[in-house]
Amino acid sequence: MDLTVQNAELALKALSELKNPEKELLALEQTPCPINHYFGPNLCIREVFMPAGTLAIGHHQKFDHMNIMLKGKVMVIGDNGQFVTLTAPFMYVGKAGRKVGYVIEDVIWQNIYATDLKNVDDIENYFIEKSLDWQSDADAKFAVDALSHNANREDYLSVLFESGITHETARLQTENEDDRIDIDNSNIRVSKSPIDGQGLFVTTMVKAGDVICQARIDGKRTQAGRYTNHAINPNAKMVQYANGDIDLIALIDIKGCQGGDIGTEATIDYRQALSLSGIEFEGVKLCQA
Repeated sequence: MDLTVQNAELALKALSELKNPEKELLALEQTPCPINHYFGPNLCIREVFMPAGTLAIGHHQKFDHMNIMLKGKVMVIGDNGQFVTLTAPFMYVGKAGRKVGYVIEDVIWQNIYATDLKNVDDIENYFIEKSLDWQSDADAKFAVDALSHNANREDYLSVLFESGITHETARLQTENEDDRIDIDNSNIRVSKSPIDGQGLFVTTMVKAGDVICQARIDGKRTQAGRYTNHAINPNAKMVQYANGDIDLIALIDIKGCQGGDIGTEATIDYRQALSLSGIEFEGVKLCQA
């Protein structure tokens, strides 16, 4: 027998013997599993990459839907409890429920959802049911992250004081929809932030110096211009071009999704971003291209 196939069977057997497999796996370090969302007319494609050697427990899918495996090989536990090896290219209508599998070769898997929804949170809430164990783990991690961002929230207030902008003025500008435009970008999502309100999350790995997302186009703020939160030590910056457009650029490598989480939050220094509007801060330089 192929050793990789044998390893897959052993891993799935070991998983089936655990009393609470999802809870135990969540306690381990999670594998990087980048996720992209592609949109078309009445269509969302959720694409996940899973590296070889990954033991994966999927979320519960509420409805039957089309599945496409573009690349790789994975062993899954079938409805009859038997092990089934799927090899790309492979397309089928997946039944409602959840999949458990071991990735034998790097996999690119797509869930095809018939929907006109564009917000990823809304799409997940409609099509996916996340287990109590997963939600409890996510809530606990969120609470810890929220505490770790106290300094960022305090520094945000310092930015307002230094710039002479009141909190009320900043909030009104943030919530203003007159200069908003949503763009399709497969590697970002807007979701609840442990820093404040909603945040912009990167779902796939982005290298330092790469564009994460356009932030301002023809005077309109995109999701990146609206939802990117402040941090003292940010992982991104705003870069303005001669035509006035602004891109959100990664300062460091950003890892994206780990396991089944929502990704890595993109952050900027608001002092640097405000400097693009002519507001001067000590030690802050314009970022123009």
